[in-house]
Amino acid sequence: MTSAPDKTIVIYIDADACPVKQEVYRVAERHGLKVYVVSNSPIAVPREYLIGGRPDAEPGATSAGRPFIERVVVSAGMDVADDWIAERAAKGAIVVTQDVPLAARAVKAGAVAIAPNGKPFSESSIGMTLATRNLMDSLRSAGEITGGPKPFSPKDRSAFLGSLDREIVRLKRDGFV
Repeated sequence: MTSAPDKTIVIYIDADACPVKQEVYRVAERHGLKVYVVSNSPIAVPREYLIGGRPDAEPGATSAGRPFIERVVVSAGMDVADDWIAERAAKGAIVVTQDVPLAARAVKAGAVAIAPNGKPFSESSIGMTLATRNLMDSLRSAGEITGGPKPFSPKDRSAFLGSLDREIVRLKRDGFV
């Protein structure tokens, strides 16, 4: 099992339906952090951010102003992207996902998990969040109309940016770089 290098902050994006990828890129560039964009199909990433995307970049460089994003395209299949991320989630990793079971796996591994609306998943809240998700899934399977999630809003985007920045600062205070 591979994890974030010792004391290095790494961000994993569950990217297939993530509405805050651009925000992660900007924050990660400002802090000089490596980002893995994990999906079942290729996701567009600004060329200048991609490792190997700029001829003047050092291979693997992650300092601000240098390529720092690595795209990971996994095979199609249920939870393949989630499994890839969960196998690497560890202390010092930040997982951006709206997938509650993946968030639970990340938190269990010691990683930070944040939803695109800025809601942090924590050890104290993940059990109830997972139970609620499972209940709603059962109701939908039984034909109940439960409505969907509320539309993503600028307020959600702002809350996400605050949560991501807060977690990075906390990890840096804890000795991660």
